[in-house]
Amino acid sequence: MKQAILDTDTVSYYFRDHTKVIEKIDTYLVEHGFVHISVVTYYEIMNGLMYKDARRQLAKFERFVRLNNVIPLTLTSAKVAAGIYANLRKTGKPIGHNDVMIAGIAIDNDLVLVPK
Repeated sequence: MKQAILDTDTVSYYFRDHTKVIEKIDTYLVEHGFVHISVVTYYEIMNGLMYKDARRQLAKFERFVRLNNVIPLTLTSAKVAAGIYANLRKTGKPIGHNDVMIAGIAIDNDLVLVPK
């Protein structure tokens, strides 16, 4: 199985104890030992938890981050993301900037993006 990067929604479902997501991530962890998330996902999850002042969930998420791998946004991945977004705009089908940046990070790091 090729290494993967989790989308923000996937991480959110994992922390909401969504059974199918937990099973898939657990299966992945048996093979790879850790998961990848992007710094964009880290930001989105942290932002939501801080806004809610969800201290227990923040601590749980921070433990999860320490055990896994957060991939940064680099100039190369930002350029890939910009190209994706430009093409989507040209076809009249733009999506959110965060989603495009996560896709750029996945492509730049040769990872499969696991959506929700």
